[in-house]
Amino acid sequence: MKHLLWLLKWMLKAAIFFSLFAFALNNQQEVTVHFFFGRQWQTSLVLVVLACFAAGLAIGALGMVPRWWTQRRAALHSKTQSTINPHNAMTDASKTASPAGSTANSPHGI
Repeated sequence: MKHLLWLLKWMLKAAIFFSLFAFALNNQQEVTVHFFFGRQWQTSLVLVVLACFAAGLAIGALGMVPRWWTQRRAALHSKTQSTINPHNAMTDASKTASPAGSTANSPHGI
């Protein structure tokens, strides 16, 4: 069974690769990207699509960095609090736990 799943996973990866490869081969036309102040860039269409995709990934990751830092800082703070006095951390957690029907303290309403 594991061998079959491994084979299916690799077949899916191969299908995705060949689909993207065919997309790149079908979009080799020269395009001109016009920037500000008369600047322009002439290259193949697939490179423009790849550059836009990479820029989107970078902007998305940079947009998430402040939240990652905040959550990491909160996790480190809670870890240091629990290592200082584990008994107080357990009683504090049980005091602040909301009842099953209450969603007042939950940011997502769950």
